[in-house]
Amino acid sequence: MDHILSLAAGTLPEFRPNQIADAAGQAGFSHVGFTIEPKQWTPEQARATMAAIKQHGLSVLDVEVVWIPEGGELTDDHRLIVDAGAELGAPNILVVSAEPNPDRTAAALHQLCEWAAPANIRVSLEFLMITAVQSLDSALDIVARCDHPAAAVLIDSLHFQRAGHSATSLKAVDGNLLAYSQICDGNLQCSDDFDSYLEDAIDLRSVPGEGSLPLVDILAALPPAIPLSLEVRSKAYRDRYPDPVARATAVREKSLAYFDTVGVSIR
Repeated sequence: MDHILSLAAGTLPEFRPNQIADAAGQAGFSHVGFTIEPKQWTPEQARATMAAIKQHGLSVLDVEVVWIPEGGELTDDHRLIVDAGAELGAPNILVVSAEPNPDRTAAALHQLCEWAAPANIRVSLEFLMITAVQSLDSALDIVARCDHPAAAVLIDSLHFQRAGHSATSLKAVDGNLLAYSQICDGNLQCSDDFDSYLEDAIDLRSVPGEGSLPLVDILAALPPAIPLSLEVRSKAYRDRYPDPVARATAVREKSLAYFDTVGVSIR
């Protein structure tokens, strides 16, 4: 079955949502994702983004990122991101948590799901080593405690590797809990400290096929036809391709070539 391939906002982190939509459309993507910064998400920015989406006939895959803060208390800014997702027609919202108590994180996740559900949005909790939720098991436990049909878990191939997981553990996950996945390549190993994990996540990713992650195994373990968000957050690509259209085009073309080589079908 064929996968949707979406341009993740993290591939173009220095650009505004309307610029990301324009780059995604010119590069040939069918789907796109956005980082919503509440203080910058003005009516003018929303209109410009919607216009770019319409111009290129794009669909929105996701918006990000809702940070559940330490203490678990949500604010109007968190609600704004959910509302922006609904306005843009996004079926997914990405969430991470700084709250170490799983019950408080689950309660906040449940509230986000309550806000998102009327717009048929899934709320995907991502695990990564620079947050309080650092493993697939922890994320699954929180989603179970949340007990809401809109709640899901996000698999990011880089963070999946950093958590020490294998494709075998992924195959055991209920596919209904996986609404979409973030895909990139990267180094096989990373030093076990916060600064290294942060640099790894925001600067050292690469296009699928250019690194050492076991992507073939991860892709095979994901549900068939799960949408893939291409998050190549890479300093090397930012330096090599400062123009957003050129960067989006490069990561798409190189990724499609890799997916064709390994037998992964993209729409």
